[in-house]
Amino acid sequence: MTEPTIPGLDLERLAATLAGPLDLDPSLPLEAALIGGGRSNITVGLRQGHRDWVLRRPPLGRRLATAHDMAREFAVLSGLEGTAVPAPRPLFHGDDEGVIGAEFYVMERVDGRILRAPRDVDLDPAEARRASLALVETLAAIHAVDFEAAGLAPLGRPDGYAERQVRRWIGQLDSGIQVTPGMRELAARLQAAVPASTRAALVHGDYRIDNVVLDREDPGRIAAVLDWEMATIGDPLADLGMLVMYWCRPGDRCASEVHEITTAPGFLERDELIAAYAAATGADLADLDFFVALAHFKLAVIVAGIGARMAAGDTLGEGFEQIAQIPDVLVARGLEVEL
Repeated sequence: MTEPTIPGLDLERLAATLAGPLDLDPSLPLEAALIGGGRSNITVGLRQGHRDWVLRRPPLGRRLATAHDMAREFAVLSGLEGTAVPAPRPLFHGDDEGVIGAEFYVMERVDGRILRAPRDVDLDPAEARRASLALVETLAAIHAVDFEAAGLAPLGRPDGYAERQVRRWIGQLDSGIQVTPGMRELAARLQAAVPASTRAALVHGDYRIDNVVLDREDPGRIAAVLDWEMATIGDPLADLGMLVMYWCRPGDRCASEVHEITTAPGFLERDELIAAYAAATGADLADLDFFVALAHFKLAVIVAGIGARMAAGDTLGEGFEQIAQIPDVLVARGLEVEL
């Protein structure tokens, strides 16, 4: 591993901070390498000898308001321990920003396959179908968590969830990102179609195929769900809407490489995916179209924020070439959803 170029990452100071919590060997150096390109929170792999961990910290530069809360993400992972949801075990939360230049936390590193782009899909059609069903089963498990018993009730208020989501993401249009007329139009449509929120569940907030780790030997089993930075208590259809938004099929106009992953042979059709979730949960899906449209709008705003950080030189790693075109595709597809 090689040290990533991250402002403020002093490995000696970090090693001193983690020596006790991680039982580090003082005779071995702590090594680090950037993981995943830093498009939202920055993820860094840590290694000492044959032991591996993952560190998460907020992005550099400007950040969307209320996002990138490391304590919140650490609390979610802590609450999930002992539940049926596979997630990395949290190991240390560092609230001293002087250590690496920002608040951070460290979790275990879960081995397995992560499909980040079409080129990573090494599944045959039968395996892709099983991975699809595993995604649905795991999402159902997330929504079945007793969030009060897990100590996660403080994450959010389910009453008025949909209205608050619309208000929050529309508010980001005035946060310095590039805004198009299509964004404004989709925002207006969402405002006019907000459903009453009657369900309450743990919501991941960014549930998609590249935010899970597939078992290396059995892609029909999910070893861990990652990236809980947007987790809250709200309507579970928000997660299903997000998954459907990302679920491109052959012939679709896909917004990004992540969307293209599920165009590979064997992945479920969207209606099969939705039917599998309904069968697993018994949920009423009458409001799903609203949450699919909201997912398109939400991601368009998030990616526009990443684009603003990219323009300011505050992004790390590679893979940002598509960023500029993604919001327009998302908005166009969101406007196709009938509300």
